[in-house]
Amino acid sequence: MEKLQMYVNQTLCLYKYYKLFFLGFLCLLTLFPTSSSNISFDFYALSCPTAEFMVKNTVRSASSMDPTLPGKLLRLLFHDCFVEGCDASILLEGNGTERSDPANKSLGGFSVIESAKRVLEIFCPRTVSCADIIALAARDAVEFAGGPNVQIPTGRRDGKISLASNVRPNIVDTSFSIDQMINIFSAKGLSLDDLVILSGAHTIGSAHCNAFSDRFQVDSKGNVSLIDTSLDREYAAELTKQCPAGANPSITVKNDPQTPQLFDNQYYKDLSAHKGLFQSDSVLFSDGRTRKRVMDFADDQNIFFQGWSQSFVRLADLGIKSGDEGEIRGSCSVTN
Repeated sequence: MEKLQMYVNQTLCLYKYYKLFFLGFLCLLTLFPTSSSNISFDFYALSCPTAEFMVKNTVRSASSMDPTLPGKLLRLLFHDCFVEGCDASILLEGNGTERSDPANKSLGGFSVIESAKRVLEIFCPRTVSCADIIALAARDAVEFAGGPNVQIPTGRRDGKISLASNVRPNIVDTSFSIDQMINIFSAKGLSLDDLVILSGAHTIGSAHCNAFSDRFQVDSKGNVSLIDTSLDREYAAELTKQCPAGANPSITVKNDPQTPQLFDNQYYKDLSAHKGLFQSDSVLFSDGRTRKRVMDFADDQNIFFQGWSQSFVRLADLGIKSGDEGEIRGSCSVTN
């Protein structure tokens, strides 16, 4: 909590210089009303011109103190958008909400979103949605970790529905086959190429041992037996050292063992070496429908970044609510 308060205070200090600038824009609103019917790249140009700066600075400050946050913020966007659409339904607290489902227990980054929201409520009360904050924070997290800067439209509104029962049918499990993943992605209007590209999010972040422990087993002498033979044996042996039998459930392993905090194309190089952490990763290289794209991205990071810039926009556009749909929450964890 002390670290959180530190970067909240730091952010507030930086933003005080923008107060007069913002107040000047408020005067313009009566002359030039903004449209709320559709998302756009300049949605907050008049209503909250420093909105994206505020989110970016919050993400940068928090990530500087906790390098695991970029992966958490990116994962948070996936888990939000794939269920009810990109409407911040994942942030709502309470029994029976998406956030309460066991599949979402390991999610993180909530405090960063709430911190950005508190700052925005000071300067632009009830103006910037929590849904936009999640999307912008994930975008900024990727850039902070070394990935491409992606311009995304804003104007999303916050949803009022959040049901745990909607989580499992809509998110990809780490044990999924490629056909199961294709079904999930196609149901969202995302292509096979989007599947391969967006899986590259696993180039940062970490996972708990139980997310991949079913891919091998260890006998009493410490010998590793591969259940999933697509996994490199030496890599499996290394994983068993990090996640021994009876390990604390809180232990995590980096998704990418080479450059775990850098958003790059190492993930695809790992797949080519049979070192994908999850079964859902490994199948992208073993299946003929996706292998070539994996190899393309492994060979050329620029091609991956170009694809990411396009697929990320499509991800952040899933099932959005705009105009009269949804609301602008005062606090991200509860509806108004």
